[in-house]
Parts: sequence; structure tokens; C-alpha cells
Amino acid sequence: ASRVLLVGMKGLGAEVAKNLILAGVKGLTMLDHQQVSQEDTRAQFLIPVGSLGRNRAEASLERAQNLNPMVDVKADPENIESKAEDFFTQFDAVCLTCCSRCVMLQVDQICHKNGIKFFTGDIFGYYGYMFASLGAHEFVEEKTKVTKASQGVEDGPDTKKAKLDSTETTM
Repeated sequence: ASRVLLVGMKGLGAEVAKNLILAGVKGLTMLDHQQVSQEDTRAQFLIPVGSLGRNRAEASLERAQNLNPMVDVKADPENIESKAEDFFTQFDAVCLTCCSRCVMLQVDQICHKNGIKFFTGDIFGYYGYMFASLGAHEFVEEKTKVTKASQGVEDGPDTKKAKLDSTETTM
């Protein structure tokens, strides 16, 4: 169970928020200091109709919380640039969207120094990017198990080669 900070509640931020909330993280804080624009009312599905001019994070809160009542969802209407380093240490992961390169580098350094997982990404029409800085982490890889053919059953050169048994896997 993780606590995640999500910065930037435009279209991509709403998708990330939805996926994190449905996955069942412990808590999600949506941080955005911008107001809802006309474009946001069409591109961001967590913002209800009639929210023009409201803070994007606060306007997204009710629908985001309704996705999974077991996740503690919060809205923070402040600018990420006004946040002190110790603000970030309450989170297990930080995900930035819609941020300048300067802010990305600054927050990445804070996260790296404090052992916090860092993700950033954005979309520009048909193009986008994503970057993750996870520090030291473990993963599991599933591989097909290699088995040797039993000797003496068949004759010929092919029977002595190792065969792949596609039904057996190992971790």
C-alpha cells in the first residue's frame, strides 16, 4: 500500500489518477494550481460540467474519490514550485505531468536523495514521453523451462538437443 503524489490534472493526469485509484493505492494526492479551462472540460473526465474557473485538483476530487472509496484521495491546490523538500518525503512515489524540465529535474533529485520512486511523462498530440527513476528495485521474470529429451526413446540427432517445453515456466 503506497502513498502517491500526482502533479498535473489535465487529461494524462486524470488517466494516471484513475489507474492508481482503481489499483487500490493507500492514498493519492492530486496537486495542481491551475484553474479548469475550456479544454479541460473536454479532455479531463474527472472534472464535472460547470467547473470552469475552479481549481483542477479540487474539481477532480469528488469523481476520483468515487472510483474507489477505500483509497484516501486528496486535492492540493498549491503550486509544486512552492513545496519544500520535506513535503515530498511523505510519499512512496511521485508522478509528474505538465511540468517544466526544471521542475522535473528538481523533484527527481529530491526523490532520488530520499529513496522515493519518481515518474514523469506528458503527451503532445500523437507524441509523448515517459521517464521512471526507481533506484534499486527487484523484479520477477517468467521464463520457459528448458527440458532435456529422454535418451533411448527415439533415434537421431534431434533427440539429443534440449527441447523447450512451452507448458512449463520458471520464475
